[in-house]
Amino acid sequence: MSQQATAPASATASSPVVVPEVPAALVDLFRRTEAALKPTILGPDDRWYIVVISCMVAGPDPEAASHLYAYLVSQPQYKTSDSRKALVRRLREALVKAVSIVGVCKPLEAILAISAIEQPEDKDYSETRADWQCDDANLSRAMDWYAKIYKHNASDTLGLFDAHKDFIWLSKHITYGLYLGDRQVLDDLDTEMVVFPAIMSQNLKTETWWHIRGTRRVGVSNADTKVLYDVIKDVNKHFGIDLNKVPTVDEVEHDV
Repeated sequence: MSQQATAPASATASSPVVVPEVPAALVDLFRRTEAALKPTILGPDDRWYIVVISCMVAGPDPEAASHLYAYLVSQPQYKTSDSRKALVRRLREALVKAVSIVGVCKPLEAILAISAIEQPEDKDYSETRADWQCDDANLSRAMDWYAKIYKHNASDTLGLFDAHKDFIWLSKHITYGLYLGDRQVLDDLDTEMVVFPAIMSQNLKTETWWHIRGTRRVGVSNADTKVLYDVIKDVNKHFGIDLNKVPTVDEVEHDV
């Protein structure tokens, strides 16, 4: 099965959108992921594709993000150019935030792959961080979000780096300030749907523990977190990744 879509022209879509064929196995994965997350707290705002692109950009094939974009713009809710611009702003911000988790190169590959199949009228030339400053306001935003994720573990976690203080500065001002604390495009739950999947997709034991816990702390139930956990495993399995080091949701629950 493949997906190919032509959106009708409208006042905000000046020409039909023709997207490349999406491999059948990925179509199945996208549908399976959306169906699994739809009944959860992540379902109402279509956060499923944030989860998928975050797994992709942490994995071995970040260019597959173009298939996700192609699949999405074939759906009726993205029939106008304005809706496709809004979509790409969310995908792009997920990739920007993922830079703090996976490094810059894979997100660059992903956004270039998406850009290569965007229609000219769908290009969004806005930017979010042109006026960013490493100032007190940035630090305040950073620590507000950090406190929501770490709560009473906040000082102890930063304390792990007392002998490596550059990582404390980096975490406060850049990871949580420049990247994760920014709320211009993605909200709190969206943001954690970048961080947790991207970390777990790298098979990282300690940080996955922290962000299973963090996901629970930002309001995702134990049951919904288990669904999300299984989805992350499923996406990674598609790309040949065995997540054999990460803790389970139940193993972390006592620490929430």
